[in-house]
Order: sequence, then C-alpha cells, then structure tokens
Amino acid sequence: MGPATPRSPVEPLEALGQSEAFLEFEERISRVAPVDRPVLLVGERGTGKELAARRLHFLSTRWEGPLVALNCSALTPSLIESELFGYERGAFTGAEKRRAGRFEAADGGTLFLDEIGTIPMEVQEKILRVVEYGTFERVGGSAGVEVDVRIIAATNADLVALAEEGRFKQDLLDRLSFEVLFLPPLRERKEDILLLANHFAARMAFELGRKEIPQLTDEAIAALESYAWPGNVRELKNLVERAVYRSDSALIAHIDFNPFRSSQREDRPSVKGHLSIEPGEPSFGGLMDKPFKEAIRELEVRLLRRALRNTKYNQRKAARALGLTYHQFRGLYRKYIDEIE
Repeated sequence: MGPATPRSPVEPLEALGQSEAFLEFEERISRVAPVDRPVLLVGERGTGKELAARRLHFLSTRWEGPLVALNCSALTPSLIESELFGYERGAFTGAEKRRAGRFEAADGGTLFLDEIGTIPMEVQEKILRVVEYGTFERVGGSAGVEVDVRIIAATNADLVALAEEGRFKQDLLDRLSFEVLFLPPLRERKEDILLLANHFAARMAFELGRKEIPQLTDEAIAALESYAWPGNVRELKNLVERAVYRSDSALIAHIDFNPFRSSQREDRPSVKGHLSIEPGEPSFGGLMDKPFKEAIRELEVRLLRRALRNTKYNQRKAARALGLTYHQFRGLYRKYIDEIE
C-alpha cells in the first residue's frame, strides 16, 4: 500500500452564510486556527459546534494529523476516563488487553471534546495534566504516555458559573479558554435562513433523485424567517428536508414545524385575523356574568393562549392573527405570561 494522499488544508465543509454575525465568526475562526492553543466553542444546540471544530482543525498547522471527536455527554462517568486515556490489561473486569484512548488516537492532531461541562472533576484533573505537560497514565497503569494534542472543547453550558459552583475545575477552564468563540444562533442570522434553506432543499432533492431544484413559496419563506429556531441550523435542515421529501412538486409551500401534531389539526386552514375554536373549549358566553375588568382580563388571556396554540407558538404570527402589531402583542404577552404558560 502506497503513502496516503495528502489532504487539502481546507476540506469542503458545510459552512454557509452571508450575515454579519456569521462572517465575523468565520473571521475569528480563521484568525485563531493557526495558533496552536486550546479553543473553547460556546453555543446553543444545533449551531454547528462540531463543524466549527472541523474548520479549526483543517485551517490549522495540524490539518494532516488526525481529528478525533468525543461527545462527553454520551458516556457515563465511569467510562469516560478509559475512553479518553485508554486502559491497561487487567485494569478492570473485561480489560483483556491494552487499549489506546482518544488522546493517543489524536496524537499529532486535534481532539474535539463536545459537551465538556459534563466531564467529572477527577477526569478534568487528568485532562489538565495533559494540557499542561502533554502526558498522562492509562487507567490501571503507571507509565507516562506522552502525546502532542490540541484540544478544542465545546459546550452549551455556562462553564464560568459551573466553576464558581465548584462543578468545573477553574484551572482547566483557564487553560481551555485561550480563545472563546461564541457561535451565533440562527435567530441572529436572519439573512442566512433562506440561503441555508435553499441549500438543504437542493441537496435533499438530489438525494431523492429529483431533477428539479425545489423552490420555496413566499409564504414558506415568511414562515421560516419569522420562526424562533430553538434548534438552530440543525432544526432548519431537518424541517426543510422533510418539506422537500413530503412535497409532490418542486414548489415547497408548506413547512411542518411540528411533525408530532396530528395531520387533521395541522392542515386546518387559518385566516388572518380569525382564530379557530378548539372542540370542547369553553365559550365566551360565561364572561358576560363576570365583572367588567375580570371579564376583559380573562378574554385577553384566552385570545392570547388560543392565538399562540393555533400558530404553533410563533409570536409574530399570533400577533397577525389577532390583528395586533408585534409590539402590542408582546406587551400583552408580558402582562399575562404567568397565566398563558
């Protein structure tokens, strides 16, 4: 077998965007990538922390070395130490031979530790030793193992607060945070939503063997751009791919934000300024027997609750359904938030 073909320093990664927040983040990645120091990525779920770690690796001087990833939250505390550092034969029941861990696998390259805030304190101490001295012992062993690894860590937790509570080692946090990059959530990247949606739609159509490139209707685009995106880019990808898969034509008119909602309720048409009444919901007739202020308060709460429910809790759509401006709706929502939720 001949030598492996060298890889390009920059692999074709799926990092798309034109918003100011996205371009600023990409510039910060490019700036810190060649600096051989730890980087901490902080961001909500679905913002692309692993993608950012890959870009950091392939833009670094270590791009020819291995990139090894570990989701720390996917392992029990008893397993994470042996997974990271490996173990010697006989270290525990079932350890029939020596096994290398992720640090050894990443020697000469990059180790990406996702959800690092879930790592037990005793394991954090060993990671700190690797960061400071480049050496560790396998589980059940006493011989030092030397490695040359750059650590990129990621979290959606507040590590500073965890350190103050004694749940994350302050010294490790100091060492990992040579640079801290905050991934912008999709709601702060409004200009990128349509670009990403079209990309995901075209790729899904290709995967399905369809010849026509999908096109989103104006209503579908408005729905995507007004949504809050709690799941960020990952959620957008899933929603758009599902819409393309379910559509019988290249024109995508319907976006299903909640696949768990029954189709009967989901397909019920909504008219701007009008709200459907759910079966079994109490009528408004009983309000006539209540004092004026109490009746008005209850009516506003019911209307807000129903508008949110019928628009799948999209506040801008709920405002339109009630014939209110978004700021008027937000004022009422803040007023009755404890009664609505």
